[in-house]
Amino acid sequence: MQDECGGRIPFERFMREALYHPTFGYYSSQIQDVGKGGDFSTSATLDPLLGESIANWIIKRAKELGWRRIPVIEVGAGSGLLARSVIRHLDWKSRWHVDYMICETSPILRSKQQKNLRWRGVRWIDSLKAELEKNDGRALIFSNELVDAFPCRVFQKSEAGWQELGIILHQDGSLAETTSPPIISIAPDPWFEDFAGLPNGQRVERHDSYHTWLRSWGGLWREGVLLTIDYGDLKQNLYSGRPSGSLRGYWKHERITGSQIYARFGKQDLTADVNFSDLIAWGQFLGWREESFTTQREFLNREISLKKIFGASSRFLIPGDVGDAFKVLEQSPLLTPLSSPLKRSSLIRERPK
Repeated sequence: MQDECGGRIPFERFMREALYHPTFGYYSSQIQDVGKGGDFSTSATLDPLLGESIANWIIKRAKELGWRRIPVIEVGAGSGLLARSVIRHLDWKSRWHVDYMICETSPILRSKQQKNLRWRGVRWIDSLKAELEKNDGRALIFSNELVDAFPCRVFQKSEAGWQELGIILHQDGSLAETTSPPIISIAPDPWFEDFAGLPNGQRVERHDSYHTWLRSWGGLWREGVLLTIDYGDLKQNLYSGRPSGSLRGYWKHERITGSQIYARFGKQDLTADVNFSDLIAWGQFLGWREESFTTQREFLNREISLKKIFGASSRFLIPGDVGDAFKVLEQSPLLTPLSSPLKRSSLIRERPK
């Protein structure tokens, strides 16, 4: 791999191999579980209300769109427990009309999902693009902690300008970081202007691989809503007090930072916070409209009945707690009609304070 890259491995390539190499990759062959028995927990395993809120979101959105048959695609379903909760909270009529699909690339996780979702009427698909072609571009699509699992590029500000992080493999097997001018398609890259005020030494991440994935199917999506749930923030808030950026690893629920992220190749998760400003901009480039941007706490309060909210004890409902660290973005193709009951008045952008 190093010879292919001229002696230097771009960090994005290192992360891709560490997570998705067919034989040694974490998600391909090493991950055992998500949640208490795994290396990390997701909001789906921690928040009992998330599945119910997504089920209510599906019902409302399908009604707004006037769909009788409701194609729903969950991308990257983890252990399948969120899907099970969503399906359980659908009313019987909606469950009858919902075609629930899961797009999953990890063989281990797909097997676990099939075990947890047996007899639930779920079907697994290999390609979001192919399924959209079959459904005339119609689908409600959602993901929970998917974007952060895509390999990211890492940049560091210096007196000479922005440099891109790379990895050098020494003969003794050790790894060392190096930086070099980034390969960009536009010079100067306007993306870096958003971070011009940050000090030298600051690191930032960008999920270009997720952008590539969006473009692979985005042109085929004609009608529906995309719901993206993940940890992160808008660009102006993302790196406050974080000079080393947000890149980190997880191993047996231990947070790994610094040089230790290069240890245990393929045996620990690697992740970075999501820049939701990028997701909004990339969607606009594809002709999508931003419908709402909220915290997960606000999303739960919007989709769950007040009676249920008042009786719940989830940390995701407490202001300033984990529910505010997770964000929820809704996007739709410009062709998607907006009508009651969820008119624009209920989809006004809600910016976290």
